[in-house]
Amino acid sequence: MRERKGRMDAAADAFVALPGGLGTLEELLEVWVAASLGLHDKPVVVLDPTGAMAGLAELVDKLVAQGFVRPTAASAATWTSSVAEALDAVESGLGRHRPPPAPGDVAEELLEAEP
Repeated sequence: MRERKGRMDAAADAFVALPGGLGTLEELLEVWVAASLGLHDKPVVVLDPTGAMAGLAELVDKLVAQGFVRPTAASAATWTSSVAEALDAVESGLGRHRPPPAPGDVAEELLEAEP
């Protein structure tokens, strides 16, 4: 499974997630976390036309307010409600996020590790 997702990730220019099941949620969170760690700089966009994923956005906002999630990590994904907004976000690079790793940061260790 991870090998298949790795090939898919490498071939993608951007990631657009629509509401779905647990697998969709897992894949969204995986690419979102990878973006927040600086492991890729591809746009991560959530297209949620019906508000089905609004609870996730609210949860992330609460986690930011409580100090569990950094605002820069939360902003690594862009939330949209229409196909036009999602395409605009992808084309403009919204959701593109590659913070420089801080010294001793997990991302720095991952980026410097030998394959």
